[in-house]
Amino acid sequence: MEIWINPACSKCRSALDLLDSAGADYTVRHYLQDPPTADELRAVLARLSLEPWDITRLGEPVAAGLGMRAWEHDRERWLAALAAHPELIQRPIITLDDGGAVVARSPEAVERALGASAPEPTS
Repeated sequence: MEIWINPACSKCRSALDLLDSAGADYTVRHYLQDPPTADELRAVLARLSLEPWDITRLGEPVAAGLGMRAWEHDRERWLAALAAHPELIQRPIITLDDGGAVVARSPEAVERALGASAPEPTS
C-alpha cells in the first residue's frame, strides 16, 4: 500500500498514525515534492472510481486563481491542472495492493483501507 501525503496536513498525519497503530506495511509518497503525472492520476482515479473534479481541493488559492469552480467537466483540463498544481489534490490518498484506493480523510476511510489490505485468512 502507498499513501500520498502532505506532511503539513493533520488528516495525513492522523492517517499515518492509524496505519502505524495497525502495523500496516506501506510506503509514503510526498506528492508535493514528487507530483503524480496525469497518467498516474488517471490510474488512481480509476482505482477510486472518481473523476478529477471529485478529488480537487477547490478551496485552495490556486484553484480560485484558475477559476476552477466555473470550469466545465473537461477531464483532460482538470487532470492537467492537478498534475501542474499537486496542492489541489485531495489528501491523503491510499492506494491498495489489491488495486483499490481510498481518499482517507476520515478514520473510517483508513479503517476501510486497512480492511481491504488485510491478508486473506487461511483455512
